[in-house]
Amino acid sequence: KAGLYRQISQAYAALLPVRSVGVMGDQRTYEQVIALRAVETKDFMTADWFPMPIETLKRISNRIINEVKGVNRVLYDVSSKPPSTIEFE
Repeated sequence: KAGLYRQISQAYAALLPVRSVGVMGDQRTYEQVIALRAVETKDFMTADWFPMPIETLKRISNRIINEVKGVNRVLYDVSSKPPSTIEFE
């Protein structure tokens, strides 16, 4: 919908092995965290994080939190390769 498909070389969501405190309704929650990662690259030897439009990030984050049971926080990874790698390990 955002028209970004051809600009992003690789994108994914990773479920992180940490819990996050949050509030849903009137209840305190301890739920999962999802990290979003999108990069642009020509050769995958180096890569820059993709500058995702804020409205797109807002829409993605809201959908994940509202539609994925057990998730109360969404992060966006702004690390380049190097020093980071493209995938989480």
